Amino acid sequence: MNWKSFGTALAAIGLLAGTFSAQAADIPRPVYKSGISPVIAYYNWTGFYLGINGGYGWGTSDWSLPAVSNKPKGGMFGGTLGYNYQVGSIVWGLEGDIDWQNVRSSVACAPGITCETRSDWLGTFRGRIGYAFDRWMPYITGGGAYGNVKATPSTAGLGVAAASDTRLGWTFGGGLEYAFLSNWSTKIEYLYVDLGSFNTGPAPVVNNVSFKENIVRAGLNYKFSGPIFSRY
Repeated sequence: MNWKSFGTALAAIGLLAGTFSAQAADIPRPVYKSGISPVIAYYNWTGFYLGINGGYGWGTSDWSLPAVSNKPKGGMFGGTLGYNYQVGSIVWGLEGDIDWQNVRSSVACAPGITCETRSDWLGTFRGRIGYAFDRWMPYITGGGAYGNVKATPSTAGLGVAAASDTRLGWTFGGGLEYAFLSNWSTKIEYLYVDLGSFNTGPAPVVNNVSFKENIVRAGLNYKFSGPIFSRY
């Protein structure tokens, strides 16, 4: 073996290896980072809305003279206007509505005589607070109620005159709303309404008539303003 040639070859290999290592050290290396986390968009309930609603009401009406009670009931249909403001998952709102209704009932209050209680329209103005599960929002609501109540005996023989009054009372309830499109939502809700009582007939013959109503109704709302989605 030619040891001189072998030594020369080793020296050349060492020189090449050193040069390659130096050049490799100068090559920029990529920096690996974790992947970008996806941003999840949640439905945002903030904004004004306008809607329609319809349902069914039933309740009680007590007369003091004569001492009878009837059970008014019937359908209802109307419109809704409101505003929601969402903070995190909490949705604060104000809502008002007015409905035509045919809630009425009569009861026998003397031989051959009936006493009827009837309400032709009802409105409410309420606060709402809900908790948003993205597009689902259960809520509770409460505030004022106002409506017309009529008390009518079938004859004046009782000494009690027919009378009507626009009453101001209160309401409380809750519901569930679902946003099925970007600006459209539907809801179902229950309300309890108490319009108090009023007096009919001239003194000293005074009849006190009360009116309380339970309501179950569905609604369809369109949201006009506010962001459709929020990220939080």
